[in-house]
Amino acid sequence: MNVTSTSRVGEIAARHPLATRVFARHNIDFCCGGGVALTDACAKRDLDTAVVLQEIEREIASPGADTASPRWTEAPVEELVAHIVSRYHDSLREELPRLESMARKVFRVHGDKDPERLGALLESFLRLQAEVVAHLRQEEESLFPSLLRTAAGQAAELEPFVDDHVRVGQELHRIRELTDGFRVPDGACNTWNALWHGLAALETDLHEHIHLENNVLFPRIAVA
Repeated sequence: MNVTSTSRVGEIAARHPLATRVFARHNIDFCCGGGVALTDACAKRDLDTAVVLQEIEREIASPGADTASPRWTEAPVEELVAHIVSRYHDSLREELPRLESMARKVFRVHGDKDPERLGALLESFLRLQAEVVAHLRQEEESLFPSLLRTAAGQAAELEPFVDDHVRVGQELHRIRELTDGFRVPDGACNTWNALWHGLAALETDLHEHIHLENNVLFPRIAVA
């Protein structure tokens, strides 16, 4: 296994997609914070680096691991971009309005039970939604067509998109805090329950989405 304690988290996730299962279990940031060494990421979460390395090794060595996840580091850029749009952009445009509707309903119906937290959650989600929607549009209308014409010389134009990812990551962290790690409160109604689970799934999808761009797509453009 070509993974050590000094390997960067984002590079590990790019080379070994199944390692992201380990990172997700331990809430290790492999997308926006993927530039740090594994040992530093583990120290931040008060984790034993050796134990995490063993978990990564087990995932990589599991039966069928070689075919379990596409190796996007080896796929043509055109194929990777098409995957990002179809798998993440299209689904986000469908899912974000659904989550907004539930967030507004939970605040409207149950806001009196925890007005400060539910109000802050709605505001944070709306900021996240606005950031993501604008980001998707800019990628599809500007960045992706440009890099598909020619990958050369695109590195200087990536910084605004990386900055967008940082802001999205900050809002996701805030939402995780406001939902107590997506733990459903006792006595929560079906909509409240569905909202918490939907936000958890959104976090997973956005982490994977940002990882593919920050750690796989963008480095390939930068060196083209």
